[in-house]
Amino acid sequence: MPVIIDTEETTLIAHIQGEIDHHNAAEIRRDIDLAADKHRPVKLVLDFDDVTFMDSSGIGLVMGRYKLIKPLGGKIHIINTSSQIKKVMKLAGLDRLASIE
Repeated sequence: MPVIIDTEETTLIAHIQGEIDHHNAAEIRRDIDLAADKHRPVKLVLDFDDVTFMDSSGIGLVMGRYKLIKPLGGKIHIINTSSQIKKVMKLAGLDRLASIE
C-alpha cells in the first residue's frame, strides 16, 4: 500500500511510501481523497519520510490535495522530505500552498 492514513481529531496524516510516479499517484490520491471526504480535516499532513522517489506526479498530488482542503478552510503541512524533494517542491512553488518542514 503506497499510503497509510491516520487521523487525530481534525488532522489527517498521510504516510506516503515508496515512489510517487504516474503509476501509483492515482491510488495515493484516491486514498487521501476518500479519507478527507470522510473526516473533513482542518489540517492535512503529508508525510514523505518513506518516499524514495518523486517525479512531477508528486507535485500534482500536493496541488490537488491543496485544492481539496482549501475549501474546507484547511491547511497542508508537508513533513519529512528529503533535501532533494524539498528543493523540487520549492522550485515548483509548493511552499506558497503548504508549509514544508
